[in-house]
Amino acid sequence: MEMRPQFQIQTIIKAMTEDVIPALDQTNQLAMQSAQLTIGTLMLISQHLPLEYRYDCDELTRLVATAEVLKSQAKAGETTSAAVACLKETARSGADVLSRARAEPAEILDAIHKLRASTSDIVRAVYAEGSEAAQSAVQATVLAMSKDQLLRDRSWLLMQGWEPDPKAVPAIDTLLAPIAKG
Repeated sequence: MEMRPQFQIQTIIKAMTEDVIPALDQTNQLAMQSAQLTIGTLMLISQHLPLEYRYDCDELTRLVATAEVLKSQAKAGETTSAAVACLKETARSGADVLSRARAEPAEILDAIHKLRASTSDIVRAVYAEGSEAAQSAVQATVLAMSKDQLLRDRSWLLMQGWEPDPKAVPAIDTLLAPIAKG
């Protein structure tokens, strides 16, 4: 028995295409669509599995960089100051996770979730207390990061067939930064 998920997924796809689908009632459209959806989803998982770690590290790298910019832009009242302090800590923690060569994937995901929350807090705080200039700068920073993230997300799900012009979306491996070593 093969233990690597990439090979297990290929075995399931082969079983679905060679054994399960031919055994289905070909007139049962729901069963046929479900079987094809299962195969498509497994193919998507198989394609992305080797890139998942890089994808998460890339997102964490972008969030840490965005946090650095937001910290300098967030000049307002008490709530903003508290949000900046929290953002500094979560950005430091996120940078630490990235710097460790043996960080567990779960640590990266945890740091991503915390930075997303901290980033949201700083945006809310600046919009509650900040100047128009600070709000505008924060908006531009978040929109730029969101634009990059959306493109990565669209590319990640390209195989699902939602894109009207799939050739206009770059391949996911071209959008991910290499993992920095040492």
